[in-house]
Amino acid sequence: MERKHEKYERLIARCKALTPVPTAVAHPCDESSLRGAVEAAEMGILQPILVGPRDKIEAVAAQFKIDISGYQLVDVEHSHAAADMAVQLAREGKAEMLMKGSLHTDELMGAVVRSATGLRTGRRISHAFIMDVPKLDRVIIVTDAAINIFPTLIDKMHIIQNAIDLSTALGFPNPKVAILSAMETVNPDVPSTVEAAALCKMADRKQITGGILDGPLALDNAIDLTAAQIKKIDSPVAGMADILIAPDLEAGNMLAKSLTFMADADAAGIVLGARVPIILTSRADSVMTRLASCAVAALVAQSRRENAGKAVA
Repeated sequence: MERKHEKYERLIARCKALTPVPTAVAHPCDESSLRGAVEAAEMGILQPILVGPRDKIEAVAAQFKIDISGYQLVDVEHSHAAADMAVQLAREGKAEMLMKGSLHTDELMGAVVRSATGLRTGRRISHAFIMDVPKLDRVIIVTDAAINIFPTLIDKMHIIQNAIDLSTALGFPNPKVAILSAMETVNPDVPSTVEAAALCKMADRKQITGGILDGPLALDNAIDLTAAQIKKIDSPVAGMADILIAPDLEAGNMLAKSLTFMADADAAGIVLGARVPIILTSRADSVMTRLASCAVAALVAQSRRENAGKAVA
């Protein structure tokens, strides 16, 4: 079994070779959000642009002895303005990532999804947890557990594609994707099983690309090879899933929190599907989890930069 955090440490180590990513940090007006941005900067993961009321940010820095002298500070009057300005910096190309500070998530995401001035793309915006579960030999992506409450079939197509692209950016191409339900057979009385089957066919028809899909799968036979073998499930995904697609937000949130609090897992989080990756950290996150969230976003930003270069070439 690997040491706890070893998977996260490998992701952070990959960022050491990259140029720090310009990152708009929206309203870092408490210790955890300001320190998280500065620690990620000190590790060379990102270059923070601190956006918020100058007096509040400087007071927090002074109180907790956080050196912010080397970082740009954009002075705005309150958290709503900080969210708007952070999004504007991303729209203008001055920031390649967004990072949530001490404002409410819906304040930041409200600015992100605004039709005229936000960061929407043709993709559905979704959230993914990149989970370091000590018992497992690989990082597991759980999605969506934070944004899409009752995703439609088309929403799930985008959620899966976002997760596949994330896995590829993290250095795990062609990931195995398990579409979860309560059972592994299609049952018309359980709509998530029907949608799982449809999503697999969509992958066959190249409407979803870059991963290997199977579903419906129950959680046990998605991640445990013995459970899959006992049930005689013949699948390239069963027992070896890299990505777990939840049927809805409630199931995804319970799954992620169960892994965190009952299996000693850490959960780095990122929002995908916008023009730039968005780092959503919690005050309850450990330092390692905050750094891992930043590292994941930086690797996504680097992947987008490389893909943009290929498109131009």
